[in-house]
Amino acid sequence: MTPARTRIVRAPRGAERTAKSWGAEAAKRMLMNNLDPEVAEHPEDLVVYGGTGKAARSWEAFDAIVRTLDELEPDETLLVQSGKPVGVFRTHEWAPRVLIANSNLVGDWATWPEFRRLEQLGLTMYGQMTAGSWIYIGTQGILQGTYETFAAVARSLDPSTGSGTGEGSGTGKGTGTGKGTGTGKGTGTGKGTGTGKDTGSGKGTGSGSLAGTLTLTGGAGGMGGAQPLAVTLNEGAVLVVDVDESRLARRVEHGYLDEYTQNLDDAVARVMAAKDAGEPLSVGVVGNAADVFPELLRRQHAGEVAVDIVTDQTSAHDPLAYLPSEIAFADWKAEAARDPEGFTVKARASMARHVGAMVGFQDAGAAVFDYGNSIRREAELGGCERAFAFPGFVPAYIRPLFAEGRGPFRWVALSGDPEDIAKTDRAVAELFPDDAPLRRWLEKAGQTVHFEGLPARICWLGYKERHLAGLKFNEMVASGELAGPIVIGRDHLDSGSVASPYRETEAMADGSDAIADWPLLNALLNTASGAAWVSIHHGGGVGIGRSIHAGQVTVADGTALAAEKLERVLTNDPGTGVMRHVDAGYERAAEVARERGLNVPMMTPRP
Repeated sequence: MTPARTRIVRAPRGAERTAKSWGAEAAKRMLMNNLDPEVAEHPEDLVVYGGTGKAARSWEAFDAIVRTLDELEPDETLLVQSGKPVGVFRTHEWAPRVLIANSNLVGDWATWPEFRRLEQLGLTMYGQMTAGSWIYIGTQGILQGTYETFAAVARSLDPSTGSGTGEGSGTGKGTGTGKGTGTGKGTGTGKGTGTGKDTGSGKGTGSGSLAGTLTLTGGAGGMGGAQPLAVTLNEGAVLVVDVDESRLARRVEHGYLDEYTQNLDDAVARVMAAKDAGEPLSVGVVGNAADVFPELLRRQHAGEVAVDIVTDQTSAHDPLAYLPSEIAFADWKAEAARDPEGFTVKARASMARHVGAMVGFQDAGAAVFDYGNSIRREAELGGCERAFAFPGFVPAYIRPLFAEGRGPFRWVALSGDPEDIAKTDRAVAELFPDDAPLRRWLEKAGQTVHFEGLPARICWLGYKERHLAGLKFNEMVASGELAGPIVIGRDHLDSGSVASPYRETEAMADGSDAIADWPLLNALLNTASGAAWVSIHHGGGVGIGRSIHAGQVTVADGTALAAEKLERVLTNDPGTGVMRHVDAGYERAAEVARERGLNVPMMTPRP
C-alpha cells in the first residue's frame, strides 16, 4: 500500500471501464474523485470536506473497495460499513451495486465522545453527507443553493420585489453534542419566530440585487467556500473570515474568492469601497471569527463599517473543528488531540462570542441567519442565551421549494470532458424553457464555475422534472453525443431525504422536526427503484446526534435498463419530499401532489 503522504488519487476518465458494470465503475470513479487533490480538503487523510468528513475509513479500506468494485459482478452488491467494505452478496441487476451506512449509532450512544472512542478503535468513520457516499463535486456542489438563497435575501431587502419569507424562525433545542458541515449556503433575513406555515414560493417575484450591500460571513472550506462567489453573482460585496489562510488561497485559485489579506483594516476598506460603489467584490481576511465578528460589531456601532447581512459557515458542527480564540492555529490539531473535552469547552465559549456578535448585528438591523452548521446550538452550550434569536436558512427561505420536491440535482461527466457538461447544460435549459431562474443559473455557472476533479454541474429541479433530465442524458450517451456516461446524484440536503431539526427540518409546521422515518423510507424506496448506490448516514451537516439522512446515485450509461431505472429513481426520490411535506400539512405540497399525480393515501381532499 502506498504511503498516504505520497499518494495522489484521481478518477479514470473516458468511456472504457475496468469494472464489470457501469454501476460499479461509476461508484469507483466517484470514490476516487472525492479524494482528488482538486476536490478534497485533506486527501492524504481521506478527508473530503467539513473538517473530518471522510470517503473511506483507511487507505487499506479504500484499496479494498476499489479492488472489490472492479471484481463485482453485475448482479452483486457490495456493503460498506462506515468506510470499510464488509461483504459482497448476490442480488440482481436492478439492485444497487453498493449499499452504504455511515456513522450510525444507537440513540443513547449518539454523542461526540462515544463516536470518537469508536473511531479511535477503528470501528467507524464520519461520512458527512456526500463524502462517505461518494458524490461530492467540490464547492460547486452547494453553489447554486447558496446563490438562490442570496437571491432570496436580495428580494427580501428590496421593497419593490415584494416580501414574505418561507416560514419564520424558532427551533427545538434538543440535546447532544454537534457535528456535520452543512452545505455552505447563502444568507437570509427571516426575523420572525414560531414555526409558521408554508406561505408561497420564496420572497416575492422581483429580481432583487445585492448591489450596494455588504455581507459578513465566516468559513471558506469546502462548504463555506461557495459563499463569496454566490454573493458576487448576486452583485454584492462580501467579507469572509477564516483562520486557515490555505483555504482562502484555494478559493482565490479556483475563482470562488476575488482576493484575501491578513489585515482587517485593509479588508474592511476594500469591501466598503465596493459597497459604496455598488460593485461586486469578495474579500477574505485571515482571522478567527470569534474575534473578528465582535470587532466588526464594535465598528458597526461606531459607524466605521456598515454590514447588511450576516451568516456563517465555519465548521462549528464539530467543536474540535472550530479553533478557540486562545489557541494558535499551529497548535490546533495537537491541542484537540491532547484534551478533546477541554478543547470543546473552549471552542463553545468562542462560538458563544461569535454568535453573540451575530445577534448583535441583528439587533442593529442586519439580516442574520444560521446556514446549517449547528453553531447556534454549540453557542448555546457555550453560554450564549440568545443563540436562537435568528433563524436557520431553510425555514427562512428554502422550505417552500422543498414542499414542491425541488432540491439539488447534480451530474458528473465520467468522460472527464468539460464539453459533456456544456452539452448537458444546454439540454437542461431546453427541457425547461419557462424556468428563467434555472436558465440564468446555467448561463452564469457556465461562465464562472471552475471544475474541481471530474467536470460536474448542479441545478435545482423538482418532482416530475429530474427524471426528464436523466432520460435526456441517457439518450445523449446512447447516441454518442456525449463522450461517456453521466453520474446523477444529489446532496443529502434535499426535500425528503433528511431529518435535521437544526437545519432541513427546523420548525416544521406540524412539529415533526426530529422524526427520522422519512430519510429511511427515502433510502428504502431508492433501493427498490434501481439506484446504482444508496447510503444512510448519521450526523452530517449538523453533528452526531442531530441528523439522519440518505443519498442516492444513478448512472446514465445509454442502455434501456438505465432509462427504466432513471425514470423510477428520479421520479420517486423527489416524490418523497412532496409526500413528507404533505404529511406535515403544507398546502403547496398537497397542490403539487394533486397536480402531478402523487398518491398520498391520507391526504386531505381538495378544499
